[in-house]
Parts: sequence; structure tokens; C-alpha cells
Amino acid sequence: MPKVLILTGDAAETLEVFYPYQRLQEEGYEVHISAPTAKKLQFVVHDFVDGFDTYTEKLGHGWQADLAFADVDPADYVAAVVPGGRAPEYLRNDPDAQRIIRYFMTNDAPVAALCHGPLLLAAAGTLKGRRSAAYPALAPDIEAAGGEFVDDAAVVDGQLFTGRAWPDHPSWMRAFVAHLRKVAPVE
Repeated sequence: MPKVLILTGDAAETLEVFYPYQRLQEEGYEVHISAPTAKKLQFVVHDFVDGFDTYTEKLGHGWQADLAFADVDPADYVAAVVPGGRAPEYLRNDPDAQRIIRYFMTNDAPVAALCHGPLLLAAAGTLKGRRSAAYPALAPDIEAAGGEFVDDAAVVDGQLFTGRAWPDHPSWMRAFVAHLRKVAPVE
């Protein structure tokens, strides 16, 4: 059974971890969650409240990471997913997270990144010349990394699949799963 790796950590957006996790399992992929350490992670819920200029954050679900980034051999996986939330803001500084995502991007393996997820790709130096969606407030970050920010629900650039946030799940994951079915079918 082909395996897919999710790179995440504390303060990841609950919906942005669980939707791809369960959707890929539904397709028949074995899905592993990796984090800075193999511990129980605390996810969060971001939402908008009338009168606030930005989103609010509340505690979400907890979930056990399967393995630490340092223990990941990316060659064992057919694809990677980088959910958003606040986790990518600190994951981008992790040398092993950068190593892992760089492997997928330089080996033309499928990568799906949502919301703040492209921050990790930017830090790994893999967005130059690429088109990417992200949470719209990250447009300057995408452009500073040499990428082109695209405000759309499902931006496909080769093997890279990006979206803005969890409301984009249907479009973003539809494109990613369709590509996975072609390049790494489940038998």
C-alpha cells in the first residue's frame, strides 16, 4: 500500500490535518503524521468572529504523531501533505522538515500544501518560479520566496497542489487525489 506523509505540529489547523488524513485513507493510502517529535500534538481551530480583523484561535483536537521528522526517510513515501494553521510558522525552521519537503519537491513527487503550509516550502527554497496559493495574507511571503501567489481554491503547478485554507478542501484535495491515482495508484 503506498504511503503518504503529513508534516505538521502543534497549533496546526484541526480541519487541515484531519481532512487530508481521512480522505487519503479513504482512497486506500497508508497515512503517517510526522512532527518535530513523536508526541501527542495539540491542534487548533481558526475561525472568524464579527468585529475581529483576523481569525481567532481555539483549542482543537489532540492527535499522536507517528514519527519524528528526524526519523523520516522520504523515499518511503509517494507524496507529502503540509497542512496550515500556525504549525508551519515554526516547522519552516526545522532542518529535517526542510530536508523532507525538499526531497519531494526536487524528486517531482506530489506535494499538497494548504493555508500557511507553503511557508515550509518557501523556507526549503522550493517555491522559486512556482505558482502557489496560500492564506491570502501570505502573498508577500510567497513572492519573497520567488513564487507567484495565486488567490484560488486549487492551484496546480506540476506536482505541487496548493489552496488557501480549509474551505478549499473539495477543490484542493480533488486535484491532489486525482494526480495520486495516476502516479501512485492503490492496488
